[in-house]
Amino acid sequence: MTTTAPTADARALGLAHYAARGVVERVLARHGTTFQQQIALRAAVTADAPQTPDDLVTQVRGSLKADPADIRATVDELLAKQLLVADGPHLRPTDAGRELIAAIGAETAPVTARIWGGIPAEDLAAAGRVLALVAERANAELAAPAA
Repeated sequence: MTTTAPTADARALGLAHYAARGVVERVLARHGTTFQQQIALRAAVTADAPQTPDDLVTQVRGSLKADPADIRATVDELLAKQLLVADGPHLRPTDAGRELIAAIGAETAPVTARIWGGIPAEDLAAAGRVLALVAERANAELAAPAA
C-alpha cells in the first residue's frame, strides 16, 4: 500500500510550530518563564554587543511579530525577575539570566534530539529552504501596507 506524504502548507506549518512550542512551554513552565520571556532573554544572552531596551524590543519583534508594548512589558518582567539588569542605557543578562537560558537549553536538548533525530539530511535541507522562503514572503507581506 502506498501512502502519499502530506503536502506542506500553512496548516501543517502551524501544527508543527504549536506542537514544538508546546514541548518548549512545558519546560518553561517548570522555570516560571513564558515563551516570550525566553525569546527576549535568549536574544539578550546571545547578542554580540550590549543592547538598549529599544534594540531588544526590535529584535524580539523581528522574531515573534508581537506588539512592541507587549515586548516592553516582557523586558520589564525580566528586569523585575533580575534576569536582565540595566547598565546605563543598555541591558545585560545577569548570571541568573544566563543560567536560566543554559538550563532551558539543557532540558530541551534531549527532546529536540528525539524530535529531529533520524530525519534525513536532504529532507532537513529541503524543509529549511522552504521554511526560509515562507518566512521571507510572510515578512514581505507584513512589511507591505495593509490592504
